[in-house]
Amino acid sequence: MSAGEPMTVTFDLFSALIDSRTGAGAVFDRLSATYGWSVNGKTVYDAWDVQNKRAQRLCATWQPYRALAGQALAEAYAALHIEGDVAADLAQVLDSIPAWPLWPDVSEGLPTLGERYRLGLLSNVDDELFARTQAAAYIQPDLAMTSERLGAYKPSPAIYERAQEALGPIVHIPTSARDVRGALEAGLPVVRLRRPGHELDPDGPRPTLEASHLGELAALVPRAARRCALDGSGREDAP
Repeated sequence: MSAGEPMTVTFDLFSALIDSRTGAGAVFDRLSATYGWSVNGKTVYDAWDVQNKRAQRLCATWQPYRALAGQALAEAYAALHIEGDVAADLAQVLDSIPAWPLWPDVSEGLPTLGERYRLGLLSNVDDELFARTQAAAYIQPDLAMTSERLGAYKPSPAIYERAQEALGPIVHIPTSARDVRGALEAGLPVVRLRRPGHELDPDGPRPTLEASHLGELAALVPRAARRCALDGSGREDAP
């Protein structure tokens, strides 16, 4: 970021901007009906999400999102004691990404925030998958810091450090417990955006700034950036 440019605000994709549980859960509901599973789509999504996060946490050498997601889906099916065609089912789920809904405040809130800040992404996703989401229309392509582009997955400190190297000072907007903890421990200034179904890690650091609606970020982002600058440590929770 050159002198005089506005600060970059980065968002997580599949929790802060997109309701991925609803989007993918609908596909898993259809698969459940096809296979005759005894569990519903959101239950399958939740198990898959747990395994996705585990696979990404353990990924020491970068692999494509699709590869880890397939491994995670096989493990989710095993944990739930259900059967399916993992490769074909994963293809259906990922092919549906363009239909995964934005949270209701995104389409109005992001353009408004974009009048003051550069809008970026910091997410565990491949480039081509991100490009097919509804959120891609609101993010500058050169500010999309994907795990593929940075060669690391959250919650590794490397992904946060490389994002700052690429973008300069940022304020990050996470939602999930994994992302909140990873960003804070990596020293990023954070404003947590609360979304249904996401709770903080009870054993992790807690952000001092939180928003219940994207429209609240315009007032909170400069507070996070100012605290970071005053403290000099990179932590947004300086006194």
